[in-house]
Amino acid sequence: MTTNVMILGAGFGGLELASALSERLSGEVEVTLVDQHDAFVFGYSKLEILFGHQTTDQVRIPYRGITRPGVEFRQERVLTIDPATRHVVTDVAAYDPDVIVVALGADYDLAATPGFVEGGFEYYSVAGAERLRDELDVFGGGRVLLAVLSIPFKCPPAPYEAMLLLHDRLVARGLRDASELHVVTPQRAPVPVSPETSAALERAMAERGIAYTKRHRVYGIDPDARVAHFKDHDEPFDLFIGIPVHKVPDVLVEAGLTEDGWVKVDPRTLETPYPGVYALGDCAETGIPKAGTFAESDARVVADEIASTILGGGVHASGGTGLCFVEFGNGELGRVDVDFHARGGPTAPLLGPAPAYAAEKAEFGAVRRARWFGV
Repeated sequence: MTTNVMILGAGFGGLELASALSERLSGEVEVTLVDQHDAFVFGYSKLEILFGHQTTDQVRIPYRGITRPGVEFRQERVLTIDPATRHVVTDVAAYDPDVIVVALGADYDLAATPGFVEGGFEYYSVAGAERLRDELDVFGGGRVLLAVLSIPFKCPPAPYEAMLLLHDRLVARGLRDASELHVVTPQRAPVPVSPETSAALERAMAERGIAYTKRHRVYGIDPDARVAHFKDHDEPFDLFIGIPVHKVPDVLVEAGLTEDGWVKVDPRTLETPYPGVYALGDCAETGIPKAGTFAESDARVVADEIASTILGGGVHASGGTGLCFVEFGNGELGRVDVDFHARGGPTAPLLGPAPAYAAEKAEFGAVRRARWFGV
């Protein structure tokens, strides 16, 4: 008897899970992969858009290219989920799958930071990266404040990557001497799991004259006065860039799947308290940072759980592993291989930075594009 698996969300986790189930359980499962968008974009491609290295059309990978056996993609928006009965309603149809896997990621709550919608910029969305790109094209120098507005947030190195690349951009335009750059974060380090990477990023910022303040938070901005509000002082800016507050999609709150803001799962199996309902990636609370590479690792865990249920037995994967390429500017990248479940505690050594890792990063994307889309 064929098992119907419905995957809600076609990001890193959803795409990898659909591919894994197709490979391992051909003929045993029918997979319905749902996403409200018509194309996938690698998270790091937003930096390419932001700094004009690629256009949005160049980085978009249409979901219509998915041709995996037993996998059907449907562009639909999820409206309601009843986890107790495994009933899903979208803006197109209603479904009653045998297994639901929630991989809807995290949403951005720009309105959670007063003044941000009216006077700030972000680059975590494609539209935001396009808007900030256009602003940088006319930026004539001044005070740039880049603030991490809450924890957790996707891709811990991204704020520092953007500022280092912005430094390069301003140097190339002859505007660096006319600009002040400042990164503010409530975190204790740029990449807390990797002291080596954190030290290298702090060193790179210091060498470029980029101010860095940790364990501080911006609580709001005044777009008219152009000041950012800290707990005990205000700071002026000419350009405010924020890493927006992240939140779980509302549909998951309404489904009763969340606890303390994120979807509650068994960290070993990624199953929710409801049998046959799993959650992975950025929407789930596993104690692991939010990043595509960890969602991909989660997908292997869920694939094992589903395969074990259908076929019995088997070895279960352990999540919390992945790799990250970090842009240091000036054409140099670092590679960080992370294992949160390593014996003796998490490990995350840094390789580089060096120009050679640019080719590895390109290969990283090419391998996944070929695996998930066949192109």
